[in-house]
Amino acid sequence: MSTTFPMVTGNGNGTENCAATNRSLYNFYAAVMIIIFILALPLNASVLHLFIFKLKFWKSNSNNIFLFNLVLADILLLFCLPIKAGNFIRGERRSYDKTVCKGMLFMLFLNRGASIAFLTVTSIDRYFNVVHPGRKNLLKALKKSPQISIFIWLLLLPLTIPTMLKTFECCNSHKDRVDEAGNELENEDILIKDVVDSLREVVFFTQIIIPFIILVYCTVHIVNRLRKKTVGDKTKLRRAVFLVTSVMVVFSICFLPCILARMILLIARVRNWSDLSEDIAAAVFDGLMVLSYSDCLLDPLVYCFCSTKFKGLYLNSYFPCLVRGRDMKEDSGNSTGNISNPKRANAVI
Repeated sequence: MSTTFPMVTGNGNGTENCAATNRSLYNFYAAVMIIIFILALPLNASVLHLFIFKLKFWKSNSNNIFLFNLVLADILLLFCLPIKAGNFIRGERRSYDKTVCKGMLFMLFLNRGASIAFLTVTSIDRYFNVVHPGRKNLLKALKKSPQISIFIWLLLLPLTIPTMLKTFECCNSHKDRVDEAGNELENEDILIKDVVDSLREVVFFTQIIIPFIILVYCTVHIVNRLRKKTVGDKTKLRRAVFLVTSVMVVFSICFLPCILARMILLIARVRNWSDLSEDIAAAVFDGLMVLSYSDCLLDPLVYCFCSTKFKGLYLNSYFPCLVRGRDMKEDSGNSTGNISNPKRANAVI
């Protein structure tokens, strides 16, 4: 049963309405986030442990450094989900406590941006390895050191500043012409507000659109290159094609719908659609943002467990009882010895 809330001001946030107008729907969103958190946290934590203590990613010549940072960004993002779920259960689209709200926005956008950034860098690295294996490039030289990863994290920090402004999450861009006290803004203040509103929307959209374009370009060229190969195990080639294609599909499902929904919500706010239409657009946007958090669950499955060697190493490390029976039936030189060797796992990730 839906419950409609009146306009809420909440801690000096002006006339911005951040109330969840459909409690049952937002309770469902909260349940989905809790499920994602319960499933993804132990999965990402175990993969992170494997990278540090088994694979020693910092010594690897492969793209394990990028994958480690990808998993790290996802696991940091996961800690925001219980707080976000609590807001939804209380009928709030975001916390009315300014400190909590801005802290959440900082964590959400920094770590989601990092997740997308390292996913993109990993795709670029694979593009050069497959399409231009002999060509020297800056990324190939830098990926052996942590400097490029540190640079990516530092680069993302200033990009989170526009997203932490008070009206961002409830998508009030280019609408209100009043300050926090409810007074009309002067023309100069309105211009400043419009510039800031436009800047944060540019950050939101480009954070997804540009990596998607890069991902599509790399995926198409990698798939074409792999399909032209006549030497090698056909099964492995098909698995490699499936892997790079699945990355693009997961990215498309998780992130593209939310930018489309945000565009519609922006139009609804700017053109002053009816309250019902605006509430529907807001609810759809929030639901698709919840869908984007499932990327934290899918990333380790797509990037790590598509490798049979990594999957074997993972099972051998955390669930040895599942592989013990199989290992007894196979030659030790072709099964356990290879699976438990981190160097062999490094070669395929």
